[in-house]
Amino acid sequence: MPDTTKADHVTIVMIEDDEGHARLIERNIRRAGVTNEIIPFADGTTALEYLLGPDGTGVNNARRALLVLLDLNLPDTTGVAILEKLKSNQHLKRSPVVILTTTDDEREIQRCYDLGANVYITKPVNYEGFANAIRQFGMFVSVMQVPTTD
Repeated sequence: MPDTTKADHVTIVMIEDDEGHARLIERNIRRAGVTNEIIPFADGTTALEYLLGPDGTGVNNARRALLVLLDLNLPDTTGVAILEKLKSNQHLKRSPVVILTTTDDEREIQRCYDLGANVYITKPVNYEGFANAIRQFGMFVSVMQVPTTD
């Protein structure tokens, strides 16, 4: 049986290219009482290099509990391509991936779930709605159990 880690020991990897959205996400996760380490990335290439490590296997993150917050619309690659790589990697496939994006196309939502996304959240367009959605998500993060990656 795989080990699980309590929410407060989970490293959150945030892949979000919009700096304003990234700040809003982090601020409202903190307002929900989540104190986890958040490692932000503004592009998919750098995030994948971190997650997969220098040898590209993901073994460097083995035995860590990771939660990935993933935007689909990135400047260098698609969030879908990142999701595919994470869920096909033997060391990272159990890491929960939360899609957090403005894309609300039903086919795209279905595709992400088919590829192994754990949660799909559409960012509300107004500030207050977005902030509220992230605070609610932060409360969810504070109680969830996350498996270690290996």
